[in-house]
Amino acid sequence: MGARRHQDLRVWQIAIQLVKLVYVATARFPTTELYGLTSQMRRAAVSVPSNIAEGAARGGTREFVQFLSVARGSLSELETQVVIARELGFLESTTEIDVLIGELFRALGGLLVSLKKKTKA
Repeated sequence: MGARRHQDLRVWQIAIQLVKLVYVATARFPTTELYGLTSQMRRAAVSVPSNIAEGAARGGTREFVQFLSVARGSLSELETQVVIARELGFLESTTEIDVLIGELFRALGGLLVSLKKKTKA
């Protein structure tokens, strides 16, 4: 059996890389944050590729757009949590995470524009 549709999407591939970075970064957080910021950041990060995959599996373009919008919302949530973690001193440098978040925002935006044009045609 070949790769699923979502695995071929650049947005999904970037999102998976972001999940890995977030897990590595949060592994160094204080244990007191295990059920707080650590858990929230991991859930938000995992939500991004999960929603991309679910939307791609639905088959309909409108549904895919809806799930990509949810993924983008989760990405915004994660971006805010990264700022909070940095402000609290849990993260020294977030450059690599910040770069991937920016890249993913741009890629999701481009895909959304493309799909929205498709639904209007």
